[in-house]
Amino acid sequence: MSRTSARRTPEIPTAHGTADQGLAGQPDCWTRAAELAVSPRAPLPRRGERVAVVGSGPSYAMARAYAALRESSGHGETDAFSASAFLHGREYDRIVALTRTGTTPVMLRLLGKVHGSVPSVAITASPDSPGIADHTLRLDFADEPQAAVATLFPTTALALLRAHLGENLDDATDDAYEAIKETLPPALLAARRFTFLGTGWTYGIAEAAAQLMRDNADTWAQAYPEPEYHLGPSAPDQVTWVFGDVPDRLSQAIRDSGGTLIASARDPLADLVRVQRLATAGLAQGTA
Repeated sequence: MSRTSARRTPEIPTAHGTADQGLAGQPDCWTRAAELAVSPRAPLPRRGERVAVVGSGPSYAMARAYAALRESSGHGETDAFSASAFLHGREYDRIVALTRTGTTPVMLRLLGKVHGSVPSVAITASPDSPGIADHTLRLDFADEPQAAVATLFPTTALALLRAHLGENLDDATDDAYEAIKETLPPALLAARRFTFLGTGWTYGIAEAAAQLMRDNADTWAQAYPEPEYHLGPSAPDQVTWVFGDVPDRLSQAIRDSGGTLIASARDPLADLVRVQRLATAGLAQGTA
């Protein structure tokens, strides 16, 4: 039995009481998605196919993470696009659309335009969304229509796709339980300048984190591929959050600048849960 299978959805400790239980339910949703991903009936990309994966907002960041993972693991050429910037002149064997509601006009136009020429699959959370693609994979257990901060669907969609690539997500779900239970330090809750860094697939995670903080927590936030980031000479109020390994040169530069370094040995998707909690806390502060 997995360590996660016997666990119950925990409450999330924050400075403002228990946070949205949708956020806390992510590890269980990831486990269910992983089980769905290995079903022989799942209409997901086959090894060797040339694939385009599209999304908007947080789903686009997850699309970028999946594209990098799929290529680096040898499953085939994979491009990621925002739904509004899809390049229709390129040839693909399959299009994967990440769309929580399945009703956004830009996604409807895109899938309508490629219908009949490229096989498509829509991954959605809505139990009653229209059939906008050739196949629909419904993660209705990850729907959160009333949530102020999108948490469940984007991470669950990526968990599904990671599992389909052959990854075992037991450690990721265990790490997510820890990230949910951990008390956020007051200094992090008070910070207002964030730089999120990633390498390879974790750059998509960094982009999702920056968007969360910009859109929900009234903060300045940016994302960079870690090798391309150069810290300024003085940034004492800067939080630099790294998804993955931290090079010695970067650690030293952050120490010299007086800034704050945040990094973790947890799975990067689980570490994103901490950013979601931080964004949720910032939203609560802004509406208090």
